Amino acid sequence: MKHFKESMYKLIVETSTNLPPDVRAAIAKAKARENAGTRAALSLSTISENIAMAEENVSPICQDTGLPTFLIKTPVGANQLEMTKAIREAIAQATKDGKLRPNSVDSLTGENSGDNLGEGTPIIKYEQWEKDEIDVRLILKGGGCENKNIQYSLPTELEGLGRAGRDLDGIRKCILHSVYQAQGQGCSAGFIGVGIGGDRATGYELAKKQLFREVDDVNPNPVLAKLEEYIMENANKLGIGTMGFGGETTLLGCKIGAMNRIPASFFVSVAYNCWAFRRLGVVVDPATGEIKRWLYKDERPIEMEVKQIVEEAKTEGAREVVLTPPITEEQIRQLKVGDVVIINGSMYTGRDAIHKYLMDHDAPVDLNGQVIYHCGPVMLKDDKGKWQVKAAGPTTSIREEPYQAYIIKKFGIRAVIGKGGMGAKTLAGLKEHGAVYLNAIGGAAQYYAKCIKEVKGVYFLKEFGIPEAMWHLEVENFAAIVTMDAHGNSLHEDVEKSSLERLAQFKEPVFK
Repeated sequence: MKHFKESMYKLIVETSTNLPPDVRAAIAKAKARENAGTRAALSLSTISENIAMAEENVSPICQDTGLPTFLIKTPVGANQLEMTKAIREAIAQATKDGKLRPNSVDSLTGENSGDNLGEGTPIIKYEQWEKDEIDVRLILKGGGCENKNIQYSLPTELEGLGRAGRDLDGIRKCILHSVYQAQGQGCSAGFIGVGIGGDRATGYELAKKQLFREVDDVNPNPVLAKLEEYIMENANKLGIGTMGFGGETTLLGCKIGAMNRIPASFFVSVAYNCWAFRRLGVVVDPATGEIKRWLYKDERPIEMEVKQIVEEAKTEGAREVVLTPPITEEQIRQLKVGDVVIINGSMYTGRDAIHKYLMDHDAPVDLNGQVIYHCGPVMLKDDKGKWQVKAAGPTTSIREEPYQAYIIKKFGIRAVIGKGGMGAKTLAGLKEHGAVYLNAIGGAAQYYAKCIKEVKGVYFLKEFGIPEAMWHLEVENFAAIVTMDAHGNSLHEDVEKSSLERLAQFKEPVFK
């Protein structure tokens, strides 16, 4: 097994940087369904370019490389202790090499370990089987989509759908509701794994396990196969669309599993995964540790990657506006929902730790007229000690809802960039103080990294770690879409209302 560590390193890097063919094919089909020139078409074009760039650069597809989860089947007698040691060493090396972002944080102190190792990280689950080979599968599931996981306890009342009972139709309603509640915050269009039954813990495990299935496989259980087909057809009628911009494709895959339960409990657990569906696997020789073959890598026809980015977003009535910070309130008041904004110049990253800090402290720089980017980048120093941006896509913005309006007011910030939109408190703050929310394309970490021409400085690196530090970036041709303007308009609010109205059409029983 002397080559096992090397094999695991290869698996980690490939999973982080290269989407498997079945996922690419699903994204290509989704793009083909969208009308050219729409916001959804822009999103899918950007996603397609980002996928190609990540593969070419061998860099993370998304800057949030998630919590690595391994499912491993071993022959009887395999040394799982040595395998775990090798995997942990491979994880640390991949982190050092910028293929994974440091994501392991002490829950009590908030300290980032810096190497993705810590209590409970990475997750490694073993299972023995009779075959004389080792099957290793890895999924990198980011925090934005992980936060949209949901579990239902039947019977329950569901917004827009009414009562969901302890039957197949109640399960159907829960799954549709899980897609509705995610909106664009989980980087839709997404994939869902569903676990029916079990207890609270095993239900979620079963749901996540479904994400290791092929996108285009057929469930061996005919009842579940029929349910999967129904969900795929009807979830895409909700009109939520890519990134929550509206459109024809909200869901790219649905896989459902079931297990027994106790009479008192009936759980339906849903694991939501973003479009950056990073899961791969290898079959390893148990004697040498070398890779015998890759899983999820079969050849299939895939649409050519799309190169057009901003052009397809120029819908009727939409404009392209170039802004260079510091930005004036007058410039912001001229923007409206749907406008494409190109930013040239400075911007500053800020996530949870920075927002919490700024509530009670002064900023280390003058933020008046500036842009805050909800982003936790992957950063590495080159041989000259200069910071290089390896991945820099947006993080889910709704986490900053308790802080954002006050931060805008306190520091005179004119634009906030993130993904998934924000709530009523922020919307009111944008209107009162003259600011906008710009929706970047979730998961497009390579596309946006390419827009960053220089790292001009970093603040609170020692205190908060790489993802949570405040990075001062110089950007060029950084494209995002106005989805919340300074006039009280919110695309996210409109899409949520519309999708709730559409959800109601599925209220009546289908499966009896």
